Amino acid sequence: MLRGSVSLLALLAVGCASVDQELLTAQLPEAPSSWAATDDVGDPPVGDWLAPFGDDALYGLVNEAMAHNNNLRAAAANLEAARAGAKITRANLFPQLNAQGGASRNAIVSDPSLAAQAGGAPVGSGTSAKDLEAQFGVDSDGDGNLDGLDLFIGPAGGAPGQDGIAESPLPNRRVYINNYSIGAQINWELDLWGRLSDETRAAYKDAGASLADFEAARLSIAGAATQSWFGLIEARQQRELAERDVAARESNLRVTERRYDRGVASSLDVRLSRSALGSSQANLAFRQRTEKEAARRLEVLLGRYPAAELAAAESLPELPPLSGAGAPGDILARRPDLIAAEARMEANGLRARAARKALLPRLTLSSQIGTSGPDLSDILDPERLAGNIAAGLFQPLFQGGRVRANAKRQRAIAEASLLTYAQTALQAYEEAENAIDAETFLAASESALKLAYEEAAAAEDLTERRYASGTATIFDLLNAQTRRISAESSYIQAQRQRVSNRVALYLAIGGDFITEAAAVADAGPPDGG
Repeated sequence: MLRGSVSLLALLAVGCASVDQELLTAQLPEAPSSWAATDDVGDPPVGDWLAPFGDDALYGLVNEAMAHNNNLRAAAANLEAARAGAKITRANLFPQLNAQGGASRNAIVSDPSLAAQAGGAPVGSGTSAKDLEAQFGVDSDGDGNLDGLDLFIGPAGGAPGQDGIAESPLPNRRVYINNYSIGAQINWELDLWGRLSDETRAAYKDAGASLADFEAARLSIAGAATQSWFGLIEARQQRELAERDVAARESNLRVTERRYDRGVASSLDVRLSRSALGSSQANLAFRQRTEKEAARRLEVLLGRYPAAELAAAESLPELPPLSGAGAPGDILARRPDLIAAEARMEANGLRARAARKALLPRLTLSSQIGTSGPDLSDILDPERLAGNIAAGLFQPLFQGGRVRANAKRQRAIAEASLLTYAQTALQAYEEAENAIDAETFLAASESALKLAYEEAAAAEDLTERRYASGTATIFDLLNAQTRRISAESSYIQAQRQRVSNRVALYLAIGGDFITEAAAVADAGPPDGG
C-alpha cells in the first residue's frame, strides 16, 4: 500500500505542476498495495524478460525486428523530429542575430546634345573641343581630347586634333557608380513572465514523450515478434497433428475397405471412413494455410519479404512459475505508454500556462548596424558605421478575443490530456490484472486439457484394438479418433495461450522499460526556466 501511495503522490507533485491535481486524483484511484488477482507481490519481471522462455532462436528474431522493423524506424525518426522541434523552440529564448551584405553597380547615360539644349551652348557648327570640355567636363585624363566620345573634329579636309567643326554627332556618355554595403540586426524578446520558458519546457516534454513512444514501440514490436513466433510454433504443431490425423484416417479407410471386401464391414462403414478422411484433409489444408500466414506475419515484423520461408521450432517452451508481479503503483513509472501520456499531460499544462501569459506585455529589444560606400574598403571604414538600438513594448488590447480563446483552448487540451493519462493508467491496471489472473486459469486449463488429451489417446488405442478384433464398430473408432484429435489440438492451443499470456504480462508490468529520469536525460532538458 505504501509504495503505490508514494508513487502516486510523487506523480502528483512532479508530473502535474501545470494541471489540476484534484481532477487527476478524482479520476485516478489510489493504487492498492498488491494486485487483486494475487497476493504475491514479489519483484517485477524486468530486464531480460525473454530468458524464461528458454528459446535461443527468439533472441535472434527480436534483434532482427529491432534492426529492420519499419514501424520502429519510423518511431525513431519521429523521436529525432521531436528533439529538433524542442531545439527550435528553445532558440526563442536567445537573441536572434542576422547579417546581410550587398553589392550593386549602376550605369548612368548622359546625352551631351540634350544637356546642351537644356542650358549649355548649342552644339553644331563652330563648336570647339574646348567648348565641349568646358561645358561637359569630359576631358578627365587631360589629354586634350573628349573622353569616350567618338568624334571627328577638324575643318573640312583638315587634320584631326585641330580645333574646328564637329562633323560627327556627339554620342552618349555612360557613367558607372558602385555601391557596397554590409549590416547586422539583433532582435531579442525578453522572457519577462516565463512564457518562452514554459513553451520550451513543453517542447522538451514532447521530446520526452516521443522517446517513451519509441521505447513503447520497441517493446511492442519485441512482444509482437515473440507472440508471432509462438503462434508460428503452434501453427506448425497443429499442421503436424492434422497430417497425423489424415494418415490415421487413410489407414482406417484401407482397413475398412479390406473388411468390406471380406464381407465383414458394410458399405456404410466404408462411406463413413471416406467422409472422415475428407474432413481431415480439409482440416489439413486449413492448418497448412494458417502456418503459411503465421510465417508471413512474423517475416513482415522482421522486415523480410513475406515468402513464408521461416521455419518454426518443434514445440512450445515450458514456462517456469511466475516469481512476482511487483506492486500496482510501480507500473506508473515503468510502462512507456504511461510515461508518454504523463509527459504530454505536463506539456499541455505548460502550454496552457504560456497561453495565459500571452495576455501580458512583451518587451522586445532590437538593434541595427551597417555601413556602405562605393569601394570595398569603405565598408571597413569606422567613420561610415551607423546603427541604432530600440526597445518595444507589445501589449495585446483587442484581437477579437483570439488570445483569451486560445488560453481557454489550451486549458481544455490540458484537461483532456490529464483525463487521457488517467484512463491510460486504468487500462494499464486492467491489462495487468487480466494477465495475472489468466496465469492461474490458463495453467489450470492447460493441465486439464493435457489430462483430456492423454485419456483420449489411450481410449483411441483401445478402440483401435477392439475394432481390429471386431468388438467395436466404425462409429466407435471414428468417435475415438475425433475426440483424441480435438483434445490434442485444444491442448496445443492452451499451451500457446499460456506462453502468449506470459508475454502480455511482461508487457503489462515488466520488460525492458525505461525510467522517466533516463528519458529526460536522453532528451536533454533546456537551460533555465
